[in-house]
Amino acid sequence: MATHNDLGNFGEALAAKYLTENGYTVLEKNWRYLKAEVDLIAHQNRTLAIIEVKTRSTDSFGSPEEFVTKSKIKLLITAADAYVQKRNLDVEVRFDIIAIVKNNQKTDIKHIKEAFLSFE
Repeated sequence: MATHNDLGNFGEALAAKYLTENGYTVLEKNWRYLKAEVDLIAHQNRTLAIIEVKTRSTDSFGSPEEFVTKSKIKLLITAADAYVQKRNLDVEVRFDIIAIVKNNQKTDIKHIKEAFLSFE
């Protein structure tokens, strides 16, 4: 497996652990709908969090969250709608990004709630 895949898998596992430690229940990992893949779907209280995890080894070229594209956001919105409808859920839906920078010295985690509001 390529190193970037290892880093991505590490980031998703770390994000799931972070969410669990902060009172979320992780419902799905790498959930797919059509062309979309949702990294994590988690639930806390009456909120369903659709989470994109971005992991980088450096932020020299920009913070991880800057690499979430408008096309990715559209796919995530479509997938979230399908997930809620298929399960007939009555919840608030929120779109988050968990940005992780892991280098040799340390690992930083940033949870950005309602991350897509600035893209609308």
